[in-house]
Amino acid sequence: MISQDFAANFAREWIEAWNSHDLERVLTHYREDFEMSSPYIVSIAAQPSGSLKGKGAVRAYWAKALERMPDLRFELVDTLAGVDSVVIYYRGRSGMAAEVLLLDAQGKVGRAFAHYAQRA
Repeated sequence: MISQDFAANFAREWIEAWNSHDLERVLTHYREDFEMSSPYIVSIAAQPSGSLKGKGAVRAYWAKALERMPDLRFELVDTLAGVDSVVIYYRGRSGMAAEVLLLDAQGKVGRAFAHYAQRA
């Protein structure tokens, strides 16, 4: 079971990492073999499935996204704790967003699902 304190600290650090635009810092939250699903993967990574697997593939996608959006900044709104997952609800560049992050026993993200209220 994930405690609310752990979830809140994880979310705070995750937001700070993204706002720093330090991609390696962001990636410290994820396993080497993690899977990411996002509607933006379709447009930015040209991957019709909307999913990528592994840090290498996601690193390239996120690097491209950060290059396209140098003013990217997230504002944490709320954090939800689950049995083995954390949901980070935040305001992004083009509206509200939520990341569902499934964590392993070491607290690293194994699967991530991004959801957006609006898309740019």
